[in-house]
Amino acid sequence: MRGGVVAVLRADDADRYLPVCRALAEEGVTALEVTLTTPGTLDVLPALRDALPHADIGVGTVLTTEDLRAAVAAGAGFLVTPVADPALVRAARAAGTPIVPGAMTPTEVRTVWAAGASAVKVFPAATVGADYLGHLAGPFPGLVTMPSGGVGLDDVPAWIRAGAAAVSLGGPLVGDALAGGDEGALRERARTALARVRAAREAREARGVAR
Repeated sequence: MRGGVVAVLRADDADRYLPVCRALAEEGVTALEVTLTTPGTLDVLPALRDALPHADIGVGTVLTTEDLRAAVAAGAGFLVTPVADPALVRAARAAGTPIVPGAMTPTEVRTVWAAGASAVKVFPAATVGADYLGHLAGPFPGLVTMPSGGVGLDDVPAWIRAGAAAVSLGGPLVGDALAGGDEGALRERARTALARVRAAREAREARGVAR
């Protein structure tokens, strides 16, 4: 999540991943989340990793320990789940694979953070808004967050300024690229997202906001 953008890719078929992942990685979006809702994701993951050695390719929509084990076996660089399941967090830690579980309420946040989550996916982020991170910072100092769900390109600066380590971007970033859409437009959106992260981080650092 160092670059500040995690791209979420959902497609009709996993064979569509490679050109989109390559374009994103070449523009600097190197944290790529391929999802288990896409048929064939785990089958193509090893080839994706070989083709894009400088990208960090993780698996999202992990819902069960069986999903988790299969994703780890296929070579997932990190794991993302929409649920606040401490058993998944513990299983990922045992496997030595970073995991970002979904959480919304303070109780859910505490549950997965205490279990050892690498970061917390505030989901669905659009429901609570960027100011929510400020409320979480009081009782949970040091919390690492990644908003996901309804985050658009125009929303990126507010979330980063509020303290998010990164933003999770699906449709607003990927657009129709996985259905054969304009690759040039995809690259432009990637550059825009990263530029907004950089500017927001600079503004945050100037104000002395952690992370």
